[in-house]
Amino acid sequence: MFEIIFEMFSFTFLVRAVIVGVLVSVCAALLGVSLVLKRYSMIGNGLSNVGFGSLAVATALNMTPLAVSIPMVIAAAFLLLRLSENSKLKGDAAVALISTSSLAIGVIIISQSTGMNTDVCNYLFGSILAMSQTDVYLSITLSVVVLLLFILFYHKLFAITFDETFAKTAGINTGLYNMLIALLTALTIVLGMRLMGVMLISSLIIFPALSSMRLLKKFKSVTICSAIISIVCFFTGVVVSYIYNTPTGASVVLINIIIFALFWLAAILFNSTIFGKLRK
Repeated sequence: MFEIIFEMFSFTFLVRAVIVGVLVSVCAALLGVSLVLKRYSMIGNGLSNVGFGSLAVATALNMTPLAVSIPMVIAAAFLLLRLSENSKLKGDAAVALISTSSLAIGVIIISQSTGMNTDVCNYLFGSILAMSQTDVYLSITLSVVVLLLFILFYHKLFAITFDETFAKTAGINTGLYNMLIALLTALTIVLGMRLMGVMLISSLIIFPALSSMRLLKKFKSVTICSAIISIVCFFTGVVVSYIYNTPTGASVVLINIIIFALFWLAAILFNSTIFGKLRK
């Protein structure tokens, strides 16, 4: 096993992918806990479809993908936040509206600009070869920004996650911190979309949080456990992808599914024992 890992890291593109993937996995896992608890976990799917549309625009204009994707996805995140605050258009409807519209626009732009010769599968399901050296530097910088902002405003994010109404009465600017969550989520989606693809990036947000919540109850414990699970699942997924020549994004998701099933089984066994009965 160690020989395989050493062999993997002899390839520059794999080193780049692992560095970016681990950072994005941690960011996604940390934000995923808040998003899942706020019942807004599918925002990842909506924003990734916006990212697909922005990648299509970048391809048509022969521009750097991240330079186009970042501002467009951030703008979409703020728009989703505003739409979800409208009583006539709830969060899930807003996500569906933005998601399907962006995906349709992206397909039309690609079909008209390249005649669908572009490898759309790389956009939809990710490609480990897609990360350039510039992408790595930008991804590392933005990931560090996301992590620092999350740590700096951890207590405020915790407050609006569990009781936004109480947080507002306590003097916390809930609108500002909801915008911060939207901003951090948008950056994470853009960074991970090249590796995981449009269709799979939301799994990095959802699965680690759900797995942790099977066994743990405290917000801090769930957050830390989610980050650890996310790192382990990504690295294991890359190793499996390298050994069996499977798509990287799908391999990472498969490992996440296995971990989720194991945590769910562990929760059932734990609750059925005397410890679970005493806890109740």
